[in-house]
Amino acid sequence: MMRSKKKWGLVITLAMVMLVSTACNSSNGTSGTNQASSGGDSGSAPATSKTITLGFSQVGAESGWRSANTKSIQDSAKEAGYDLKFSDAQQKQENQIKALRSFIQQKVTVIAFSPVVESGWDTVLKEAKDAGIPVILTDRAVDSPDKSLYKTFIGSDFVEEGRKAGQWLSDKYKDAQEEINIVELQGTTGSAPANDRQEGFMEVIGSNAKLKVIASQSGDFTRAKGKEVMQAFLKAHKKIDVLYAHNDDMALGAIQAIEAAGLKPGVDITIISVDAVKDGMQAAADGKINFIVECNPLLGPQLMEAVQAVVDGKEIEPRIVTEETTFTSEQAKEALPSRQY
Repeated sequence: MMRSKKKWGLVITLAMVMLVSTACNSSNGTSGTNQASSGGDSGSAPATSKTITLGFSQVGAESGWRSANTKSIQDSAKEAGYDLKFSDAQQKQENQIKALRSFIQQKVTVIAFSPVVESGWDTVLKEAKDAGIPVILTDRAVDSPDKSLYKTFIGSDFVEEGRKAGQWLSDKYKDAQEEINIVELQGTTGSAPANDRQEGFMEVIGSNAKLKVIASQSGDFTRAKGKEVMQAFLKAHKKIDVLYAHNDDMALGAIQAIEAAGLKPGVDITIISVDAVKDGMQAAADGKINFIVECNPLLGPQLMEAVQAVVDGKEIEPRIVTEETTFTSEQAKEALPSRQY
């Protein structure tokens, strides 16, 4: 009888051990699952390798330069694997502000835009900052005194572009004995390139008393407007020696007006332009534009690098200047075959 009791006691003890063991295994299994899940969370892709959503607001499609700029950004975003939210402001600041606010509502990772004009951005940029969304400026700057509202500005030195144009003209007419009458086709009123290209140009030619700007008007960076304004210049002024156009498209429109007036562009009127897009370079190669200051539109790769750096929390230069050159007619002829834009 005692053996029987001992036997049953052993059976019960073994059963209890098995139950405890099963419970432990069950607990370990659950814990293991939780650890895997936790491990999946902690080891999941960091923010830098997750899909980055870039909200980009473009000025418009007013020129060949702008089209090349847009394509560069779209292609570069695709290559980087970013989700690009693209908006065309059609050269209206109110459209651009609406787009930026839409990006904020969509909680994009980064906002980038080329400002239509320099002023009037503080409110919406502060909204982006308050939402924790970093902003990058491309091609054009803003005049806000609060530099904390954006991370960096990527683009050309427009003042330097104006200086280059002015220096070439000053060198060409350094021995002039009579006044050289200049007409200026400005870009969009209030825009950074229009303001700065005029500033740099006037800064340099101011040292030569023979160089005189007799008329200056906005052509909105478009070919049609450039032609229209040049027609008005030709009617209002009997003697025009030089045309300084803030971009190639306006210069190309002006060339149409000059030819329609029975004059030879590049011969009867010296033409200086800014951009160096293919159509402008072709006109230069044909001798219709005498000098072009390059403004590189292919900012896409630099923008994507800046976006990644900002997302990674790295330090970034507040000003990133693109490398650019200049072209005489002969240099344009040599460079044209390999021109990408």
